Amino acid sequence: MAKSTSSDAQMLIRSLRTAYAATPTNLKIIDLYVVYAIVTAVIQVVYMGIVGSFPFNSFLSGVLSCVGTTVLAVCLRIQVNKENKEFKDLPPERAFADFVLCNLVLHLVIMNFLG
Repeated sequence: MAKSTSSDAQMLIRSLRTAYAATPTNLKIIDLYVVYAIVTAVIQVVYMGIVGSFPFNSFLSGVLSCVGTTVLAVCLRIQVNKENKEFKDLPPERAFADFVLCNLVLHLVIMNFLG
């Protein structure tokens, strides 16, 4: 039983890898940015767990900034994807401008939360 499960997992990973190879480069760059933001949030949480959470507002601001940036980047990826039919009339420049504007608003709120 375990043999078929491992071969199924390998086949799944292989099919995901071949499907992701056909992904456009701009979407791969956005994916790397999302992974970077998630890894940064995880590093901050681990650091807080090891060292402590004395400036708790700073910790919350950093983690919420990473999470908010991740959400906005995923929204950008959805809007820029050519295969998505819901946003076919939205030019990529407009989607990027929305992303930049929302990031500015997010980080203004984060700076305000810092005190």
